[in-house]
Amino acid sequence: MAGKQGERARRRLSTEERREQLLTVGAGLFSESPYDDVWIERVAEIAGVSRGLLYHYFPTKRDFFAAVVERESGRMLRMTAAVPGVPVREQLSAGLDTFLGYVEEHAHGFRAFHRADAAGDQAVRKVYRQALAAQERQILAALAADPELGWVPEDRPELRIAVRGWLAFTTAVCLEWLRGAELTRAQVRDLCARALLGAIAP
Repeated sequence: MAGKQGERARRRLSTEERREQLLTVGAGLFSESPYDDVWIERVAEIAGVSRGLLYHYFPTKRDFFAAVVERESGRMLRMTAAVPGVPVREQLSAGLDTFLGYVEEHAHGFRAFHRADAAGDQAVRKVYRQALAAQERQILAALAADPELGWVPEDRPELRIAVRGWLAFTTAVCLEWLRGAELTRAQVRDLCARALLGAIAP
């Protein structure tokens, strides 16, 4: 029995499995520590691979961080996806709670992501723009499918700008909250919810 368990433990991971393993380790480390305190050597050590193999998958630390963010952004989109047929107003608080819980749990990574974008890091900026565009599309699709609203973005061109502005507002609020603003998560949630509903009002 022990021999078979050892064989399974030593099983070579496929390229995709290894990549996912490395990204999982990275997500954990970037959520626990500031970007500059995360060492590639530590990622490789935890994953049980050589530093050279990690660099084979991700040429630089920035590339690795960008890949972690891209993966986590996709995960967040899935976690906050709207339920078809249910009014946005009824889903908004729960979706924001999920988002803010993630931000709080991954505070270092969230801050590092937005600092890197502001600094003009090209690898991260590309992921940043893609993540914002995906969030924007998801929100607009939810508004269009809302049985109470049924708004078509093409009929209200200002709607896209309103959603884009709300995403920037929410990011700014979250960064201020993480700096120690004296607001509870519930207060931040309600503030962001009111801002979206106000922004999309006819």
